[in-house]
Amino acid sequence: MLTRDEAWQLLCDWTPSGKLRIHARAVELVMRDLAAGLGDDVERFGLAGLLHDADYDTWPEEHPKRIVAWLRDRGEAELAHAVSAHYTRWGVPYDHLLDKALLASDEITGFVMACALVRPTRTAGLEPSSVRKKLKDRAFAAGVDRFEVAEGLRMLIEAVGGTEDGHLARIIAVLHGHRDELGLNG
Repeated sequence: MLTRDEAWQLLCDWTPSGKLRIHARAVELVMRDLAAGLGDDVERFGLAGLLHDADYDTWPEEHPKRIVAWLRDRGEAELAHAVSAHYTRWGVPYDHLLDKALLASDEITGFVMACALVRPTRTAGLEPSSVRKKLKDRAFAAGVDRFEVAEGLRMLIEAVGGTEDGHLARIIAVLHGHRDELGLNG
């Protein structure tokens, strides 16, 4: 079984960009929190979040094929499937909660971080309504695929219940709780 230390080492070996490592860590934290709240496997969810973009920096044209193959070679089929499904346009089915959770955590975590970074108080006082408002502004964080955000939230809510605002509030709280590590201090 893959350990968190092994996953981190691979991420560091394959991902020279500090910014992408921070994104991976943020998605890991959000995934771990979601799993804990659902009584699911915190380690598995965290590993999926940590490794989902591990090959992007070095082999962007092959993403996510390299990391998926690496995971499969180590007998981590569940993680490989989740990573291969973290973008709906790849046409991979969403068979498990892990798959849906990663889709629902990836783009939106990056977007919430972008929202925080343009505020003097960063995550302090950031509200879900502010995030939703920024999502409507296509010029803000234009690289974030709004369809992926909406589809991920829809799938997660369908699978586990709750609301969009509840999910956003949880993400904001997780990021705020790790603001020093993630560079989100005002």
